[in-house]
Parts: sequence; structure tokens; C-alpha cells
Amino acid sequence: MNENLNYDHAGLDVTEDSEGCRLTAYPDPGTGGDPWTIGYGHTGADVHPDMTIDHAQAEEFLRHDVRSAEAAVKRLVKVELTQHQFDALVDFAFNCGAGNLQHSTLLKLVNEGDFATASTHFGDWVKGGGHVLPGLVKRRHAETVLFNS
Repeated sequence: MNENLNYDHAGLDVTEDSEGCRLTAYPDPGTGGDPWTIGYGHTGADVHPDMTIDHAQAEEFLRHDVRSAEAAVKRLVKVELTQHQFDALVDFAFNCGAGNLQHSTLLKLVNEGDFATASTHFGDWVKGGGHVLPGLVKRRHAETVLFNS
């Protein structure tokens, strides 16, 4: 249904702005440890403390990780989306994970076609390690604005 959509520049801008590019691995801000992150928000078993990469590797990780988030949105969303709605959901899936998107009220409302109410549920996802994180508040706001544009 949304097979023709690909993550666009507007969505990628949200991802890059929200994540920033860090070439040395850093701990999760919510837990102070796992999962370790590098580049533009890349996590996984391949990321460990003291790891460093160059900008080209950060871009490669981002391209790979975005493809996974795109595939999840295409698989989970059952209604037609605009480009900006797709981009906002891909950024959400990139940051929160496909499993969290799959079980979210946000996705349920999107699939019911209730986009106005759905957009209010990005803000449900602003905690890390049980604490509201200002960076997540800012990111969810950016996703909401993109989704509604």
C-alpha cells in the first residue's frame, strides 16, 4: 500500500537533527549504559564502549537502520499515508523500535484512519529509563509537526 514511499529528506532531517552524529560510542541517556549508541543513533551488538567510527561509517549505519525502519512502517501500516506521515512514522520506528510502534496506540489510530488523534500520541513516547527526556520531547514534537504537515 505504501510501497512507493521512501524515507524523504524531511524525515531524514528530523532523524539527523534529533540524533546528531557522534563518532565515539556513548551510553543510552536513559539508562547510562546499554544500549550503546554511535553515529546517528545506531545501536546493536556491534556497538560497544570506546568504539569509534568515521563519518562515512555513520552514514552507512544510518542508511541501513533507516531501511529497517522503513520496512517496518510499510509492513505495519495498513492505510495510505502522505509522504510526511510516512517520514514521521519511520523516524518514530527508527528511534523507538518497530516492536514499540507495532503495539502502540499511535499505530492503532493510524490504521483506523484517525490521523488527527494519532498525531497526539507521538508525545506518549518521551521517557527513557523512566524519566522524561527533553531530547525525546523535542523529537516527538518534530515528528508530530512533520506528520501533520
